[in-house]
Amino acid sequence: MMNMQNMMKQAQKLQKQMQASQEEIANTTFTGKSAQELVTAEFTGDRKLVKLDINRDLIDPDDSDTLSDMIVSAINDGLTQIETTTESKLGGLTKGLPF
Repeated sequence: MMNMQNMMKQAQKLQKQMQASQEEIANTTFTGKSAQELVTAEFTGDRKLVKLDINRDLIDPDDSDTLSDMIVSAINDGLTQIETTTESKLGGLTKGLPF
């Protein structure tokens, strides 16, 4: 059984690794894309939308539903990328912990 001092050292090491991973994710740019990349949504790793590009060919005043669907698709794709990256970087750090 581990002694308390070793457990505290491991917890501190884990905390530093998690902070470094969180900072890396926050400083990463994620780009969500709709079908055919007609809409792209750029996010920071802390889930802030910083840029939204819409292909001019998609803008049709008589078909706002398609534009709306493409925007939602690009945003959801970007957020999914952030979630996947966060889980892969941080999820591995906490596996096997006794709590």
